[in-house]
Amino acid sequence: MPRRQVAVKVMLADVVNDQVRQMFQAEANLMAQLSTHPSILTVYQASVSSDGRPYLVMELCSATLGERYRREKIPVAEVLRISIRIASAVETAHRAGVLHRDIKPSNILTTAYGHPVLSDFGIAATLAESERTESLGLSIPWSAPEVLMDETAGSIASEVWSMAATVYSLVAGRSPFEVPGTDNKSAELISRINRAKPEPIGRADVPARLELVLTRAMSKRPEQRPRSVLELIRELQAVETELGVPQTPLEVAMDDWALATVGDMEERTRIRGVPSVQPDRRRRRSRTSERPVGGAPIGTLLRPASGSRDMVSATAAPERRETHWLAWLLVGLSVVVIALGTTAMLLLNRAASEDLPRVSDIVVSVDDGSARFTWPDPGLQEGDSYEITTGDGRTSLQREATFLTDARSGARVCITVAVNREGKAGPPSNEKCVDA
Repeated sequence: MPRRQVAVKVMLADVVNDQVRQMFQAEANLMAQLSTHPSILTVYQASVSSDGRPYLVMELCSATLGERYRREKIPVAEVLRISIRIASAVETAHRAGVLHRDIKPSNILTTAYGHPVLSDFGIAATLAESERTESLGLSIPWSAPEVLMDETAGSIASEVWSMAATVYSLVAGRSPFEVPGTDNKSAELISRINRAKPEPIGRADVPARLELVLTRAMSKRPEQRPRSVLELIRELQAVETELGVPQTPLEVAMDDWALATVGDMEERTRIRGVPSVQPDRRRRRSRTSERPVGGAPIGTLLRPASGSRDMVSATAAPERRETHWLAWLLVGLSVVVIALGTTAMLLLNRAASEDLPRVSDIVVSVDDGSARFTWPDPGLQEGDSYEITTGDGRTSLQREATFLTDARSGARVCITVAVNREGKAGPPSNEKCVDA
């Protein structure tokens, strides 16, 4: 109950032991929590069958994408849309302290409504600890070199590599280090992956910027890749902008203030209380007018008669003047407070920006149609990043002191670099240009 079509995944009996059962329960609970994400496969139930085998009951989805990219060219815009949604799922998992460790095209399923979702989340990676070689053998084309060399069981940097390799595969119709018509056995693939020279995608409709983004994300050295999957998402969104297609929205849980619109923020920060002064006073006067004064109701004393109209005006005017004076005083004080706060914020921001180190001594080299800009570390702190602004106004954030961009023959390529700390950019470097 309720009746519906589902997929049931049952573990093999020969790998089940007490330790595996405990890990399975922990991972099943975690996957169920993560599956609230729109791009993670939904888990309905996890239990143990009568013969002792744990199983998962999941949303029934199609696995056609894992076959489709090999037999047809998927439009670049569609690949970007799918990739950003899946990357959003991976970023969400990272924020929950979870690594997928098996990102590849065959683990991207499609719901009945055409939405891509990431499957096999965490469980396959947990079970792989006892059969590590076999598991990696199944996913070598999408595994980072440091994982293949047993330098790490997985990290955010290796997930960035796998995500980029998956995007490459969906666009190229093959894995990044697979050479059509040659020996693509495991040993050959591992050797090519360690050389970190992916094959050109070979599609005229693929922007050069996308190839550069994927090449950098699949750098052999983890520190040269984007610092997070979120940074990779931003770069893929920039490619969408270059193609002239709408940016696929980021699907990462954030707090209410981060998601608030300008209208929301104005509503939350609006100064309240002043407009209600006069209505409250009018209500109090209305109730007070019924109370007797000197044995007679005030209403009787203010009843229209000869000379009484002047008395009413003279009595009410001082109260109205007092009300207006208080209201204007409150408004004036509010304006002063806001002005002082704004000035203080501007001064603090300016001081903070001036305290940030400044990048200098940028050098550039051109090789194989790419311009590589490098610069010495001016003194970055934990959490700092470089804000790169190109000559055409595009901006990106990265951690490494190297920027790779397209440099077609006859083109002039320029960048400025600033240190970004907690969302504030410091003084920019001098503009560095090169004529390709």
